[in-house]
Amino acid sequence: MKRFITLMLIAGMSWMACKAENRSSDITSSNSTSSAPVKQHYIKVALLLDTSNSMDGLIDQAKAQLWEIVNELSYAKCRGTRPNLQIALYEYGNDRLPERTGFIRKILGFTTDLDDVSEELFSLTTNGGSEYCGTVIDASLKDLDWGRDADDLKMIFIAGNEPFSQGKIDYRDAAAQAKENDVVVNTIFCGAYEHGVASHWKDGAMLTYGDYLAIDHNQATVHIPSPYDDMILQLNVRLNDTYIPYGARGKRKYEKQQLQDANAEEYSKANAVSRTVAKGSHMYKNSTWDLVDAEAEADFDYSNLKKEQLPQKLQDKSTAELKRYVKNMRDEREAIQSEIATLNKKRREYLAEKKRSGDNALEDAMITALKKQAKRKEYTWN
Repeated sequence: MKRFITLMLIAGMSWMACKAENRSSDITSSNSTSSAPVKQHYIKVALLLDTSNSMDGLIDQAKAQLWEIVNELSYAKCRGTRPNLQIALYEYGNDRLPERTGFIRKILGFTTDLDDVSEELFSLTTNGGSEYCGTVIDASLKDLDWGRDADDLKMIFIAGNEPFSQGKIDYRDAAAQAKENDVVVNTIFCGAYEHGVASHWKDGAMLTYGDYLAIDHNQATVHIPSPYDDMILQLNVRLNDTYIPYGARGKRKYEKQQLQDANAEEYSKANAVSRTVAKGSHMYKNSTWDLVDAEAEADFDYSNLKKEQLPQKLQDKSTAELKRYVKNMRDEREAIQSEIATLNKKRREYLAEKKRSGDNALEDAMITALKKQAKRKEYTWN
């Protein structure tokens, strides 16, 4: 009997120990889950632009309206978090491009560096050629890293004005490949709506549940001034002072930032304002060359910095002093970005009263399609 009671006590103690261990494991698991990093989502946009002779107006609209498109995307949310933006850029239909590639060129793979996108758009020139839509869509699907996250918004925007069915690669085969990769193809025909339908541009979009849109590519971009423009541009000067170029490419990339400011301002004052607003948003990231953005990355390590690749005034600072300097610049930047956001809210309200639907064809077409497709994946706008 004593032996039985002893065995029962041992069994009971073992059971309680096991339960306590399981409880501890549950708590650890719960804590682990609560501290798990939030998954980062992406809006991935591949722009495929016809750069044949008749497309000067399209390229002009792309230069003028890039920043307003970026600004609109900055208000998107996916499951409560703000997604990052990646843009890829292709040109096609230009006789200067190699015939063996189908007269296409990948200008940029997916990048978060919006200054690179701006630079390349301002560098585009047109020349008569053969426009092979199926070929360039197929290339973008094979060349680019679209990822496998079902929550990512993955879209191709192809713009042009020749029959969609030209070229050796059938656009229907390219569309089937896009569907398999969860990529939506949106077609923008530069010309009359019915002409685009007859030349298969609408069919090219419908096959992937994309949107078909027709625009007047020669329509001049409408720039509406607002009472807040000058204040926003003054903040841009202060914002630029918070950047700390570092690394082998730091100085060159910092100079590129200034050059793209100048390109935007030369184009129009309103365009420079739109670019400043974009620079004040989370979409504008420069962790590859700016120390403030780089420090926010999870894998950043001060010990990997080379002093000689810092600005001259920072090369003699200790790590502790450099950290304080970076924090001061971060605080200053966030304060300026907050001011830009406040002024832009007033600017948007002002422009909403002045702007007419269809004023800026490419911008309106892209934003309409983006919002419609984002809604299917439960993205919200605010």
